[in-house]
Amino acid sequence: MLQTTSAPAVNRPNSVAVGTIVWLGSEVMFFAGLFAIYFTLKTSLPAVWASSVEHLNVPYALTNTIVLVLSSFTCQFGVFAAERLQPQSTGWKPSEWGMVRWFFVTYAMGAVFVTGQVFEYANLVSEGIAINSSAYGSAFYLTTGFHALHVTGGLIAFLLTIGRAFAVRTFGHREATTAIVVSYYWHFVDVVWIALFVVIYVLK
Repeated sequence: MLQTTSAPAVNRPNSVAVGTIVWLGSEVMFFAGLFAIYFTLKTSLPAVWASSVEHLNVPYALTNTIVLVLSSFTCQFGVFAAERLQPQSTGWKPSEWGMVRWFFVTYAMGAVFVTGQVFEYANLVSEGIAINSSAYGSAFYLTTGFHALHVTGGLIAFLLTIGRAFAVRTFGHREATTAIVVSYYWHFVDVVWIALFVVIYVLK
């Protein structure tokens, strides 16, 4: 009697996660172009940079940066909860929080960051640093502005992910994958901002 052996299971990567990583690779190239523009203008116009960077409020920007960096941790805690297939909290202790609560906290911190940038823009404009005032203004608002738009996109993604958790009857692996993909994007915008903060505020 012949015995048949079943073929080994093939573990294929999730197509959504792979597609997101590939898309983030294109985003890396996009921001690399912005960094190139910034450095090119800075090298060409050192006097303009020297007079403009004095208007930057580094402690304020550092505080805003810390808020965004900490949001990456809360986002990851939400992913851990999603991987446990736990969308809702079972108690008030952080160890009992579900994905929804962690993502709400992350959303709030991201909103604080964007609001902080808006206030920084308003302060700089009042001091004469506008997008059309100089090459420095153009470079500053282009780099930080596009990043702010990406953060806003992440906030929308968090709301959609939270809404999906409430909409489905059973929170499964598909919903968990959505949370993981959103976290990839959020970690990406955090890393980009750290690079921007170093270039704009530290190496000014």
